[in-house]
Amino acid sequence: MVVIAARFCGPPDSGNGGYSAGTLAQHLPGAVEVTLRKPPPLERELAIVERSDHIELAHQGELIAEARSTKLDLAHPEPPSFEVAAEQSLHYIGHSKHHFPTCFVCGPARAVGDGLRIFPGASTVGESVAAPWTPDGSLSRAGGAVRPEIMWAALDCVGYFGVAGPDYPVALLGRITAELTGEVHAGERCVVIGWSIGRDGRKLHAGTAIFGDDGRLRAKARQTWISIKG
Repeated sequence: MVVIAARFCGPPDSGNGGYSAGTLAQHLPGAVEVTLRKPPPLERELAIVERSDHIELAHQGELIAEARSTKLDLAHPEPPSFEVAAEQSLHYIGHSKHHFPTCFVCGPARAVGDGLRIFPGASTVGESVAAPWTPDGSLSRAGGAVRPEIMWAALDCVGYFGVAGPDYPVALLGRITAELTGEVHAGERCVVIGWSIGRDGRKLHAGTAIFGDDGRLRAKARQTWISIKG
């Protein structure tokens, strides 16, 4: 059993998509594809169910998400420096327009040390977005490495802001395929980027990546967001 604590919300009444996906995905090796079937409930016991070729997250028998091992072939743009990412973050649209301001990952209403406060921005709408990120110590395990589900969370919302402009519809993460290629430690100066892969009706496709203080890739993801309202 696992429980998604209220701290890790996306919308106020459900789990952040990336965090929820990572909670399930960490039970499989390598790159993992997670499909979110329903908003993950908060503060409820969720069962992890093993199937022949995948695993599931369920609440009282209802399917919440399913995960399977896969391969991830995803090229990424070159990341900016931490300092340039901080400048780009000043253009974060979420400071003036945000559908879920208490989101654990990108919510401006979350306090320093509580939410991740990843605020991705770009100088020009349509370009890839970037944000600085220095993980808080409460997000790490023994040894100082950030927990896998937090890495998945950090890969989440930046993709939306990379693909959703200029209209920024209300959208929820439907599928994320991610691979953790290295560790990030508490207090490390990281850069998170997101970019558009394209739109298909209500589906928004994006890529995201995390880079460590040395500029090397630590994690990457491909995402599909589902627009639920204009």
